[in-house]
Amino acid sequence: MEYRIALERMEFRAFHGCYELERQVGNRFAVDLEIVAELGDVAATDDVTRAVNYLTVYETVRDQMRRTQHTIERVATNIIDALRERFPQVLRVRCTVAKLAPPLGGKVGRVSVTIEA
Repeated sequence: MEYRIALERMEFRAFHGCYELERQVGNRFAVDLEIVAELGDVAATDDVTRAVNYLTVYETVRDQMRRTQHTIERVATNIIDALRERFPQVLRVRCTVAKLAPPLGGKVGRVSVTIEA
């Protein structure tokens, strides 16, 4: 049986960006995830060892956010790759990484990229 698991509005301070100043001063980022996993009868058996552990998912995202990248596309791809490696039962991941208040010369609430793999 397929399960959909969502972690929404995770916020991090990180140092991603194409400009040197962004990589020095940092910015606020938000990450939303939707994970589709084949978990069999995990709900019926209540077997936590076969489930996708939400804390481990969060820690995986946090660890990837600590790796400075030039693009949020690379950040999202790194998150997806790390989750697939950690949880073989994952079938698909939809990851949105948003830079909050990006330095674009005007008022912009956020710029984001969504990758699904």
